[in-house]
Amino acid sequence: MEPFADQVSTEALVLAFIYTLAATAVILVVLGLGLIDMGLVRRRNVLDTWVQKISAAMIGGTATLLGGYAIWQWQFNQAFGVPSPFVQAVKDWWIFGPAATTPAAHLDPKLFPEADVLQVFLIFFVTFTMATMALIHTGVVERIKARPLYVMSLVIGLVLSPLVGYLCWGSLSPLTNRGVHDFDGVFPLYIFAGTWVLVLAWRVGPRLGAFTPHPSRIRPVPHHLGLVGAGVLLIVFTAPFVALGSGFIIPGRGFFGVSFTTSGIGLVVMNVFASILGGGVMGTILAYRRKEPQWAFLGPIAGLVIGGTLYDVGTPWQCLGVGLLGPLVAVGTNKVMRRIGIDEPKVLPLAFGPGVTGAILTGFIAWGTKTGGYPGLTGEYGFQHATITPWWQLIGVLTDMAVSGIPCLILCLIFERFGGLRVSEETELIGLDAAHWGISNFDDDLEPPLVGVPASRAAAPEGAVATG
Repeated sequence: MEPFADQVSTEALVLAFIYTLAATAVILVVLGLGLIDMGLVRRRNVLDTWVQKISAAMIGGTATLLGGYAIWQWQFNQAFGVPSPFVQAVKDWWIFGPAATTPAAHLDPKLFPEADVLQVFLIFFVTFTMATMALIHTGVVERIKARPLYVMSLVIGLVLSPLVGYLCWGSLSPLTNRGVHDFDGVFPLYIFAGTWVLVLAWRVGPRLGAFTPHPSRIRPVPHHLGLVGAGVLLIVFTAPFVALGSGFIIPGRGFFGVSFTTSGIGLVVMNVFASILGGGVMGTILAYRRKEPQWAFLGPIAGLVIGGTLYDVGTPWQCLGVGLLGPLVAVGTNKVMRRIGIDEPKVLPLAFGPGVTGAILTGFIAWGTKTGGYPGLTGEYGFQHATITPWWQLIGVLTDMAVSGIPCLILCLIFERFGGLRVSEETELIGLDAAHWGISNFDDDLEPPLVGVPASRAAAPEGAVATG
């Protein structure tokens, strides 16, 4: 077969490389989350935390690779009038489909324009699912059983995460074409994962000793706060590269947000750093005023998340101001969660609260900005035919929360009925590393022995088996 020259032009190859960089940068987000968790969990749970996080990310990513990406491609088939648009998307983009198994040079550009980019975008979705599962796991570390977490990873990767992307992320998605705006994956990543964690943390319950003293004297104890700073800086490093993948690069016309909002690469990068810096400054202020050093680490993440929907349509001064609000929203969210008995000091304060707040704020800041559609199309899919409004941002947030929260509750109730969600109290007492892997990962002189736990169990005998 003669290759299609347009598919392998220099411009096409450069674009594919840029999106490859963006897609693989998301893996570093998973690494950053792992380092943050490693620093904040008890020493007895470090190994199992890494095992669960990496496994959940791999299962979720595999599910998206198998066929989840087709759900997102559905919107383009609808807009371009492809017969049976969903069925055709699945046929083309599941792991055995022609679009996923044929070199770009041999795919007709009339059917698959910029095929290399579309194929790399599949991996972008895979890594986003991996980051989503890593974030969800962060919300329930040290107490969730592996089996329900992995089943949830499969469902999220195959259906739910791509479904939120179909609804809210993309220039031809149903809600985007009515005015819902996202840029940096706030809807499919932060709000989706935050809602899932809210429901899951509620059903799993708080860690022993989190709110009330436990007879054994066990309580959540950070292993190494310094690792949190390393994880945060790694996530900050990836932010501009991930942002490059959240839009369309059209040679000769410029950079557009993923909803085809008019923007620019330089402007987006400035906006990303403005929000991070704003969050970092406010986080430092809160850390010293509250005598809580973790906010100096987590403030930049709160700033990054709260500005995520604004990067392509905002200005640096706007993103700096919004970033300053991020840690304040995070602290407020954390107070609310503690008041209602939800033990989750990371994902809900940093992803859910700032994600929701930033999405709605963008509706006011960018009110009236043109969005949606596709170049060359007219009518309901015409280029920039829709406008950003605060009420459609709110509708998008509520839709996202429903798509995430309802399935999560259903799965939780099923697992509670058949086998449970949470590890046994004994497993939590002696530590997941000892219970699941027969490995002692602590020194008794550094972490005090547990009252009421036999020394033979606390010492993690070789050959210990999992109880959950």
